Amino acid sequence: MLSGSALPPLRVDPFGVTPDGRSVEIHTLANASGMEVCFLSLGGIIVSVKVPDRDGVHTDVTPGYDTLDDYIADGDYFGALIGRYANRIAGGRFELDGVVYELTPNDGPNLLHGGAHGFHRALWMVEPFERDCSVGAVLTYTSRAGEGGFPGTLSIRVTYTLTDANELWFDYSATTDAATPINLTQHLYFNLAGHAAGDILDHQLTLFASRYLPVNDQIIPTGEVLPVDGTPFDFRQERAIGAEMHSRDALLPIDGYDHSFVLDDGAAGLTRVVARLYEPGSGRLLEIETTEPGLQLYSGDQLGRSSHGKNGQPYIRHGALALETQHFPNSPNEPSFPSTILRPRKEYSSRTVYRFRTVS
Repeated sequence: MLSGSALPPLRVDPFGVTPDGRSVEIHTLANASGMEVCFLSLGGIIVSVKVPDRDGVHTDVTPGYDTLDDYIADGDYFGALIGRYANRIAGGRFELDGVVYELTPNDGPNLLHGGAHGFHRALWMVEPFERDCSVGAVLTYTSRAGEGGFPGTLSIRVTYTLTDANELWFDYSATTDAATPINLTQHLYFNLAGHAAGDILDHQLTLFASRYLPVNDQIIPTGEVLPVDGTPFDFRQERAIGAEMHSRDALLPIDGYDHSFVLDDGAAGLTRVVARLYEPGSGRLLEIETTEPGLQLYSGDQLGRSSHGKNGQPYIRHGALALETQHFPNSPNEPSFPSTILRPRKEYSSRTVYRFRTVS
């Protein structure tokens, strides 16, 4: 399978021990062309993604840290699996089947990314696998009823697959014994020039999204679904991320993007291309496919709070961006949004694919 590559396709090494005594491993996946992905058993955190540029030089294109302590202290969710509910739930509460559930806010009055005890803090069981044209791992975790304030015991299975075509697949599935909201995503950040190569404002972005969700000053959707025409949210034609980001448009109550886009319709249960991200200097192009109805664009406005990243290199504001495929924020409190409620005897299923290639 390796076709002359010196990298073993699967490797596991110790990474550290949490303050409560849990051993954390780092798993390495490598394909035939030399692409490499490393992730932790803690939070499924992807710590590095090494992909070639147009000259064949492999560079790590996702920010992160060198130590477990830094990941435990991280407030940016670098590379983490997010759940039970990705993004925000307004007021840290929701009503389901006549019962009000009170969660523990961690973003002002709101719940963000599952809260302090979200899936990014869980220790996942990891089962690696190797197939003809891919390597990967199955990550499993059981979230008990009441964890984070959510109802129902949720059994989650997430499969990371690295193919020889330089594709990184994320397949999510879950079942529950009681009705519960669920919204899973992978919080990878990217700077396609290199994880500490400056800002991403000149990255060229295309989003196949004709509508977006406006937000209030707490980054909670207002409930409206508006067209992107004539707004800073129109990425239907490729343009630089920074082109209108500081336009002070009334639709941008925050200094940058932290908004959900309503992806143009695809066939039910099938992936479709929803985004392209291109970095002209390196020639790297990231193409994203998903089954999800939404994509959160976060332009890294809060990055730079930590004094250092990998190899001791500091990250700067807008030093990377996240393109998170998911359902809409605050859906449990917005009946007009697509439902995120999983019920017993039903299965949650979702797929996202990151495809890396180069342009001459």
